[in-house]
Parts: sequence; structure tokens; C-alpha cells
Amino acid sequence: MFRLWGKIIKNNRIIKQYIAQCDRNNLSQKEMLELCIEEICREFDIQQPMWFSLHERDFAGYGRVTFRADAFIEEIEFDAFEIELIKEEKKKKR
Repeated sequence: MFRLWGKIIKNNRIIKQYIAQCDRNNLSQKEMLELCIEEICREFDIQQPMWFSLHERDFAGYGRVTFRADAFIEEIEFDAFEIELIKEEKKKKR
């Protein structure tokens, strides 16, 4: 299962948050990421941000991306939109 935590941040505070999940195992991780971002943006009623190579590196390295005003075509009313991959914890066998 692929889960993504989306947050809208203004004045260093989370003002909205939402967790999207995708359990379609027939899709690639990139496709599941795109579906989850689309769902989060719909939930927050914001446009989808542009995805730059910097965002690709951040997501690949840290599982987290911060979108600022330069990633949006229209003016935004918040400071940042963040997404973070929620990693599944592996259950320990006894």
C-alpha cells in the first residue's frame, strides 16, 4: 500500500492535512504518487504543483517534497504544500 501525507503550511503551522492512499499494486510507484498528489490537491482545493527535478531528488532521497509559490502557476494563499511518504512498518516475527 502506498500512503502519502499532504500538508498545507502557513506561518510555520499546519493548517490542513490529509492522507491519501493507493493500494493498486498493478501501478508503478510514480503512478501511485501522481494519483495521491491529485487526490490531496482535490481535497485541499488547490491546483497541482509543477514537479521539478529538485522535487524528484528530494522525494527519492528523503521521501518528502516541499512545494513553494514558484511551483504553482496561480498565486497561493499559504507558504508551502508538503507531501511525505508514509513508510509501512514491517511486523517483527517472534
